[in-house]
Amino acid sequence: MNLHTEPLAFAPRRAVSRADEACPARPDQLFRAIGLERLNATASMLVRRDNKYVVREECLAPAWTELAERFDMLEIDGTRDFTYDTCYFDDPAHTSYFDHHRGRRQRCKIRMRRYVDARLCFAEIKLKGKRGQTEKRRVACPLEQYGRLDEGSEAQIRAAYRELYGRAFEQVLEPVVWMRYRRTTLVAREGGERMTIDRGLVFMDASGTCRIDDDLVIVETKSGNANGIADKILRALHQHPTNGASKYCVSLAALGRVGKYNKLLPALRKLDALPVRAAWPA
Repeated sequence: MNLHTEPLAFAPRRAVSRADEACPARPDQLFRAIGLERLNATASMLVRRDNKYVVREECLAPAWTELAERFDMLEIDGTRDFTYDTCYFDDPAHTSYFDHHRGRRQRCKIRMRRYVDARLCFAEIKLKGKRGQTEKRRVACPLEQYGRLDEGSEAQIRAAYRELYGRAFEQVLEPVVWMRYRRTTLVAREGGERMTIDRGLVFMDASGTCRIDDDLVIVETKSGNANGIADKILRALHQHPTNGASKYCVSLAALGRVGKYNKLLPALRKLDALPVRAAWPA
């Protein structure tokens, strides 16, 4: 992990590592392509259960062939590796962060995501629902609105919160942290399951930038029961879900924005992202 105190930037430079020299590029050619329309029809996964794994990408090499037999890879205009920009919103007390850290059953994260390649932008709320399910609601926004919640999108986010939890959402939101990464998406041919691989993660706030080594990836499985095909394949490789691998929570801890992050230590250590600057005063 590298922590820089430069202004916000969205173009991380990638250094060649020994892992790059030893491991071939991802075998994208093994996977059949799936388009966005079919993905949304068969595996939109707006209600799902998630598992997150922090692994070195080379550790996935033994699984590529089996994954390619069971999954297709999202392709849009010949591209299979997509850049995502995400801005997370919270209140000054970081209520969303601490709700996650404390393991509250009813909790949410609010973000705005910009799909750079597709030139799309959405305001989103992710709500933790019954039986540990994650429910995602989103509102389309103009590209130029990225990083700003307007009155209409915020109203829909608050309505979704009230609908699921039966109470008002009281937080006064402000943008807290920005991030960029590249994502590859696999879609189970049987439907109802997705697996994403995020690499090249860069976390940013007004005071600095934290860059995660490019060979460290966050794998997320999304299924109905948190024990899908991808989970079983990863388990056969002796890979297990990593506690505290929420990108939002990890980014706040890595950037020194919070002083309490003990439940995130497994993810922070695997990402080599333990904070090196003191937390901001409360």
